Amino acid sequence: MSITKSFSAESSVESRPLAFVSAGAVSIPWTIWFTIVGVIATMTGSVLDLSWHMSIGRDEFWTPGHTTMGVGGAMAGLAGLYEILATTRAGAFRGRDASARILGAHGPGGAFLVAWGGTAMLASSPFDDWWHNAYGLDLNFITPPHMLLTLGYFAIMIGAMVWLAGMIDRSREGLRERVVWLFLIVSGVSLLFMPLLNFTTRRSMHTAACYLAVALVIPSLMIATGRGSRHKWGCTIVAAVYMGIVLTSVWLLPLFPAQPKIGPVYQNVTHMIPGQFPLLLIVPGFIADLLLRRLESRSSWIKAVVVGPAFVLGLLAVQWPFADFLMSPASRNWIFGTGYLPYYFDLARYDPYQFKALEKTTGAFVLTMAAALVASILTTRFGLAWGDWMRKVRR
Repeated sequence: MSITKSFSAESSVESRPLAFVSAGAVSIPWTIWFTIVGVIATMTGSVLDLSWHMSIGRDEFWTPGHTTMGVGGAMAGLAGLYEILATTRAGAFRGRDASARILGAHGPGGAFLVAWGGTAMLASSPFDDWWHNAYGLDLNFITPPHMLLTLGYFAIMIGAMVWLAGMIDRSREGLRERVVWLFLIVSGVSLLFMPLLNFTTRRSMHTAACYLAVALVIPSLMIATGRGSRHKWGCTIVAAVYMGIVLTSVWLLPLFPAQPKIGPVYQNVTHMIPGQFPLLLIVPGFIADLLLRRLESRSSWIKAVVVGPAFVLGLLAVQWPFADFLMSPASRNWIFGTGYLPYYFDLARYDPYQFKALEKTTGAFVLTMAAALVASILTTRFGLAWGDWMRKVRR
């Protein structure tokens, strides 16, 4: 091959705006930024939607929360789709060793999840509108449109984490730290969408069912993302991001005026009602980080047997007495936000400042708490496996 032909071939590679000559990441692509903004917008929309339902009610479909969620889903979905199309079109120049292949298309594995999640979220909107027109207002959250929306949420967030995890190992030293922080931020946002939320309300914090609900979900997600980030304080940072987001909503939402538009109205609401004060997950997250560093050379099952119960007991040690404070008049201020009640809260039926008694006997409480400790071992083991898998992600 002549020098002219060689130079021409090299120029054609460099002229492609989306082409990577190697699989190594040298910068964060705009598609990643779009995905992260989409994740944050989706989270913001869900917080607004929850507050809207507690403050105003479902008066129309295009509420600020629904609109923000739709924009977030669209941004993330389009970013994932664009990355897949660009990678597929660029061929070998895009670095096929750093991409997955699905149905003949190439792209980062996380991009496929993000694209699907965005599509599912957008599809859930007209589905939800049709559902309400056909069956009326929701009596509970568990409806087919909401389930599709929730699946879309998780697909976008897990896809973003997988996408970023693949970049961490392929990034140069200066870039890697930025990618790790983006990974931890997305991981912290994902904690806001934890299932079994009804079992972790303030009134449930003196029940073993609350800690069983936490044990079934939180250790796997926090430990997986903390370990997958490779940051020595990964679990602590993920918990801090989650708590920071919830605290921001508790402090800012009441600044905006609101008034119920559907009945029955039991509370005189004049402003947006926020969700409850966050769980003190930063304490068990810190404990998990310390123990995982101490047990680094031990087997995954040894880590799970030690870290899982320590996580649940650490939360129990701080959340139980803190729940007493949250029930007291001293917490009914703008800092802790326990004085905010939804317009539909009927004080004649429920006392918001009294604990529920889900376990009728001491034996039932002990058995449920034992189940929480066993569950924490299994979910921690799953989190360790998931985190180790994300450390190995290259595509």
